[in-house]
Amino acid sequence: MNTEKIINSEVNDLTSLSTPQESKEASSRRVDINILLNRARKIQKKEARTNLVFVGLTLLLLFIVGIILSF
Repeated sequence: MNTEKIINSEVNDLTSLSTPQESKEASSRRVDINILLNRARKIQKKEARTNLVFVGLTLLLLFIVGIILSF
């Protein structure tokens, strides 16, 4: 029973911890729009390449199934 009381009191003490404050420097920095646009373009290219691979594999599978069924 004593250990339960100790654990419960430790859990109650955790709520009194404060969250760290964000620094004002991070919020005042400017964001370069070109960096964001380049990042978005890279993501789109990667998604397009992934979609192209899936379409290619699907067509290959249909081609192989068509050859197998033709015999």
